[in-house]
Amino acid sequence: MSRRLGWVLVITSAFMVAELVGGLVSGSLALLADAGHMFSDVGALALSLFAIRLARRPPTARRTYGYARVEILAALVNGATLLLVAGLILMEAWDRSRAPVEIDGAVMLLVASIGLAVNLLGAFVLHGHAHANLNVRGAYLHILGDLLGSVGAIAAGVIVLTTGWTLADPIISALIAVLILVSAWKLVREAADVLMESAPSHIDPNDVVEALRTIGGLDDIHDVHVWTLTSGFIALSGHGVIDDPKQHMRILEDVRARVGAFGIEHVTFQIELRELVQLEKQDR
Repeated sequence: MSRRLGWVLVITSAFMVAELVGGLVSGSLALLADAGHMFSDVGALALSLFAIRLARRPPTARRTYGYARVEILAALVNGATLLLVAGLILMEAWDRSRAPVEIDGAVMLLVASIGLAVNLLGAFVLHGHAHANLNVRGAYLHILGDLLGSVGAIAAGVIVLTTGWTLADPIISALIAVLILVSAWKLVREAADVLMESAPSHIDPNDVVEALRTIGGLDDIHDVHVWTLTSGFIALSGHGVIDDPKQHMRILEDVRARVGAFGIEHVTFQIELRELVQLEKQDR
């Protein structure tokens, strides 16, 4: 995955410079907005690449889970950056709508067309990994936002060339910014949920508890927690009460099997004997 991100980073960095020059020459806000977004893409891709490599470091005595959650922090930063970029585009679009500027539609169309090809390539390279990894999804959304920006710039270029209506440039830029805002907010929310140790959106902890209650010999369940450490790493901890200590290992195996059906592989489940639990309550 790091190699794929590296290639996309190189391609994106090279075209960012070309698009910036094209935006300045043509006077197009759509191109300048896309170049600004591409600048954030370069940072996002570099951050994602750094996070992936850092996350591979082994655990230490102090960081017992290693650096796995660095990828979630990278996703949060990328999402926040997207929100900022979209806000800046909206502000500039508003200013341009009140004071339109002359635009060279031909240059705008040419640069945007090349940008579309570059972004399609980047999106294709990252698409297969974007759903499984929140960090990669952050980088992918940056590329996808650029792809939309290129499509918008092409549409604006065609309109300017055929009609001379320069307002199409800020209007389309604003629409693209809104689309970026929606995707960025979803990414920020998901990253925040992981950092808050919320249960994964596709797992209902109540369903997990009900599945555990079907285990024969497991008489009571409490303090069950389900959370995501990082993308693809879902954990569970809980306590169960039993009467027969001889069933200890069998029940633990059943617990792992039940929660495994939900895609939970990292399980910490403490078995408690009812007699000891009752004695502890009496002592209190």
